[in-house]
Amino acid sequence: MIADVLQEAGDRMAKAVEVAKDDFGTVRTGRANPALFTRIPVDYYGTPTPLGQLASVQAPEARMIVVTPYDKTALKEIEKAIATAPNLGATPSNDGSIVRVVIPELTQDRRKEFVKIVREKGEHAKVAVRNIRRSGKDDLDALTGEVGDDEIARAEKELDALTKRHVDQIDEALKRKEAELLEV
Repeated sequence: MIADVLQEAGDRMAKAVEVAKDDFGTVRTGRANPALFTRIPVDYYGTPTPLGQLASVQAPEARMIVVTPYDKTALKEIEKAIATAPNLGATPSNDGSIVRVVIPELTQDRRKEFVKIVREKGEHAKVAVRNIRRSGKDDLDALTGEVGDDEIARAEKELDALTKRHVDQIDEALKRKEAELLEV
């Protein structure tokens, strides 16, 4: 029973770390990254659809993204969605079959602003991990009558170690992203 609680908490924490890393990938750096574009919502026949489902997104050069829609009728909507996407500051151009997006150079102030955004996302991920820990601790406390107090205390220490390991993974990913953002 204790092992099940710890296993579930570990799995949920690992998912929270993965979500955090994906979230960090949505913040743009100085170079083109297709992951920035895959989540942009495009109005496709009245339904907001992620760009990654409507087109292939590639980075042929360090500062350019090429979006090739699967359905050419969605070209205008894709271009409009990219132009209005927050935190990109990119201007798309369309040649009738593909959309080219040149990524502008980041200013130092903009880089610092993105670092703040990434830190905030990292803090949200840490809070999620801590909430999972609290939930796991509640589950362990519910086992008080069925299992000995020593076993529960040992399991809580394991849960704390698990939490620390996952928070450290988030911190490490955060440091990498900050270094990437501040790199000129």
